[in-house]
Amino acid sequence: MRVNERIHGNPAKRVVRSTCRLCYNNCGVLVHTLDQRPVKIEGDPSHPVSKGALCKIGMASLEYLESPYRLRCPLKRVGPRGQGAWEAISWDEALDTVAHHLKAAKQRYGAESIQMIRGGHKSGIIDGYLSRFANVLGTPNISSMASVCWQPGVRGSELTYGYLGAPDYEYPPRCIVVWGCDPASTLLSAYHDILRAIRRREGETRLLVIDPVKTPLSEQADLWIRLRPGTDLAFALGLIHVMIRENWVDEGFIDLWAIGFPELRKHVEHYPPERVSEITWVPPEQIVQAAKLYALNKPACIQWGNGIETNVNSLQTHRAVAILRTIAGNLGIPGGELKWTGSGILSPGSAEFTCQNELPERVRNKRLSANDGLAPFVFYVTPQRMIEAMLRKDPYPLRVAYVLGGNIINSYAHSSETYQALMGLDFLVVADLFMTPTAFMADIVLPVASYLEFDSLAEACHVPVASIQQKVATVGESWSDLKILNELAKRLRLPHFWEDVKDSLDDLLKPVGITFDEFRTIGVISGRREYRQYEREGFATPSKKVELFSQRLEQWGFDPLPRYHELPETPYSEPKVGDEFPFVLVSKKRDCYRHSGGRQIPFLRALRPEPIVEIHRQSAERLGIQEGDFVFIETRRGRIRQKAHLVEELDPRTVVVDYGWYFPEKENEELGWRESNINILTTNQPPFNREMGTTTLRGFFCKLYKA
Repeated sequence: MRVNERIHGNPAKRVVRSTCRLCYNNCGVLVHTLDQRPVKIEGDPSHPVSKGALCKIGMASLEYLESPYRLRCPLKRVGPRGQGAWEAISWDEALDTVAHHLKAAKQRYGAESIQMIRGGHKSGIIDGYLSRFANVLGTPNISSMASVCWQPGVRGSELTYGYLGAPDYEYPPRCIVVWGCDPASTLLSAYHDILRAIRRREGETRLLVIDPVKTPLSEQADLWIRLRPGTDLAFALGLIHVMIRENWVDEGFIDLWAIGFPELRKHVEHYPPERVSEITWVPPEQIVQAAKLYALNKPACIQWGNGIETNVNSLQTHRAVAILRTIAGNLGIPGGELKWTGSGILSPGSAEFTCQNELPERVRNKRLSANDGLAPFVFYVTPQRMIEAMLRKDPYPLRVAYVLGGNIINSYAHSSETYQALMGLDFLVVADLFMTPTAFMADIVLPVASYLEFDSLAEACHVPVASIQQKVATVGESWSDLKILNELAKRLRLPHFWEDVKDSLDDLLKPVGITFDEFRTIGVISGRREYRQYEREGFATPSKKVELFSQRLEQWGFDPLPRYHELPETPYSEPKVGDEFPFVLVSKKRDCYRHSGGRQIPFLRALRPEPIVEIHRQSAERLGIQEGDFVFIETRRGRIRQKAHLVEELDPRTVVVDYGWYFPEKENEELGWRESNINILTTNQPPFNREMGTTTLRGFFCKLYKA
């Protein structure tokens, strides 16, 4: 069947090729329509990334589209903030109101008094639009979750060898390491790639899983390392120590293509298996076994995840893993970590598309995080710095905030402070599909279209593949984020926007010489794998080699080699509080939800109807907790309530807490965001990651007791 064409003999039926945008994976979908209404969604087998796979969230696309919880028209607050009293208004009134407050704040207090807030990755295009809007408007203050998601890996890789590598599962590898990641829940295409790679080598491919929490892949692993949450950097340094000590390194590659190996050798003398074992709770012999499994089964690749970047060691943990890849000689080889060429479209994150040069340097230096001592490549405002400015007017007050697809009351650390910060704003506008606890606080709420309701481009974050997204439905008066920002820019008379958003899609495709209408037929533009590209051009670093010892980090005042720092609020950093707070808390993404989204979708909610805390059976028995009991989880910031599930495959000192929870059905209780939300327990206070400002969201102590 050819997509985008009517089926012969039944002109009312059509199959439209598109891309699911309910999370960041950008999986290809085929949308079946009947009488111009979508009736079925399935994975697109021709999509080069997802290859027909579709996760549970993608399967719920039609429920998202038709949900009775959907926002269908703009809303204006008519009662006190946070009370949930709304009046339906027109788009003209909504945009006029937003434009008025943005303009008034800029004229009275300066554009820096306006905070743009980006939620979970919605696609490079939408995120790029928001950056473009902020730069042209003149505010240097854009906040996102970059410090705790994805960017530590990007920056750590670039500092070491100049690019973000992607595992080459096609070759396939002889060893696959899955580290702080559950691809079955969060990266389904990679999960299937891993399973295919294992099958293709007929039992020869070894699987090493490093994760404190049981996952589908940990059950299949040759070796499962259950380390203490938050100690991944120490474990990586232990692996490096063993590989160098045992001479399980690629000396030829290191001699030709790396600098700083003597300094690295000396540095990791401080991380022998015995010391690393004390830090990580992993037996010394397992550290040696893991190093041997990875180093002696070449080619090997490492699939890392968000689990290793949500604490004070975020960037340096990624640096250490990048160093592991290097000394094992797995860069650029078939079955290792590859550099890809780009898809060829204009990058939505590029300085050209975001109009970065429209914001003068003197204005950019006014951003809230400018004096926080972060690395010079950091241009965002960290969430905690933004909340500090809202609460305490330091270094200056924020007056107006625009939130694009973000439920920051649930996703930012220390939710109670985030709530108080939003209460103090002069004006808050939130654009979203649903009423969330954050939207509940807004003055204006704008109804956003789902991916089935507008044309766009989508580009996967982990590989450079651009694919088509096509409009097949309309719900109420919902608009895309692209249209909202473009129409708002018109009202503010901002330059560098478009008469119609379709023109922006044409601009993105100009470098490859096609229009968006032509792209509808083409469907996908892919980058390509590059093997041993360094032999032609070197590495994209100042030395043109892999920089194990980073002179740039040293010049900026940071550790040039990864150094483990103990997390705050642990049995080791504060041993005296262990009696009161005996457990180490970790969270895990579930395959039926994306962050705080999806609780209003019946198919997804039925898969996990209540928030669950996993407790080792022995620990639960000691506390008098039985399966299904509700328990309180408490830290110094507060406590939440979740339902106990007793397990065996967990260190008895660790508990696994569900995150992202609020209750859309509790409309008269502020959507229940205080009840089970893990970020009631986290903190906005230092220490933070020195280079990127990362807060610690996992690996700190807590206590449990029966509710």
